[in-house]
Amino acid sequence: METRKIVLTVLVMLAASALVAGTSLLAKALGTEALGAALNPFQITFGRYLFALIVLIIATAILGPRFTKPALWMHFGRASAGSFGVTCMFAASALIPLADATAISMLNPIIAMVLAIPLLKETVGPRRWLAAALSIIGALLLIRPGLSSFQPASLIALLAAVVLAFEIILVKLLSGREGTLQILLFSNGFGTLFAGIIALFVWVVPTPQQWLALVGIGLLMVSAQSLFLFAIRRGDASFVAPLFYATLIFAALYDLIIFSVIPTALSLAGAGIIILGAIVIAWSEKRRLPKGL
Repeated sequence: METRKIVLTVLVMLAASALVAGTSLLAKALGTEALGAALNPFQITFGRYLFALIVLIIATAILGPRFTKPALWMHFGRASAGSFGVTCMFAASALIPLADATAISMLNPIIAMVLAIPLLKETVGPRRWLAAALSIIGALLLIRPGLSSFQPASLIALLAAVVLAFEIILVKLLSGREGTLQILLFSNGFGTLFAGIIALFVWVVPTPQQWLALVGIGLLMVSAQSLFLFAIRRGDASFVAPLFYATLIFAALYDLIIFSVIPTALSLAGAGIIILGAIVIAWSEKRRLPKGL
């Protein structure tokens, strides 16, 4: 990867992380009684996919992209993993502190990095392993695991991490053969169908504020998806995926701005270590460049 491409990839992933952190905050509000009667996680997931799909259909009508023959089994697998993983994340966010749920589920980039070795035949050098270790240490500092971390809901967040790691692998496979808009259309179309069927059995009529939050989740997530696909086309999954840990930093920042939660010294240390991990990965990529680039 060229130096400018590395910098662009990092910036795009930071933007995607900021948007994903925003969806987690909205999901937390919807899954509790902050905006009315708490909504079931599958209903929140349905809204997230439905409104994202509407945006994508409008974009398709305007842009008129050229589609290729889709790999339906990959889209089905990606949408299945994505919708189930997102639902687990939303459920965990409503049951345990947002920082805990986010940090645990954010293990998925590291899991994806490991899965990329046998599934994508990618090579992970010692510097990337070091960056992965730093990311895990930073996450542990942010959540400060104790007895409360071993609540059953923590296992839901861990399940989300494993399932979403498989989604990352499928996104990488799809990005090499189909266009971004086509991938997003199939992903959100299948996701709307899967979550919608289950949501019918647990439906609660949303309040006006909840409808706005559902629309917001859809808009933020489709934007994050677009940025993530843009980044993963330009770098190995093992390079791009760990950068997603920046979501933890943005979640803490939103807590400070919106809820006036001042981060502790351990939180700042954890965020700093995570940033250091991203820098180590970028430095590793630069050292792999042929001289003169």
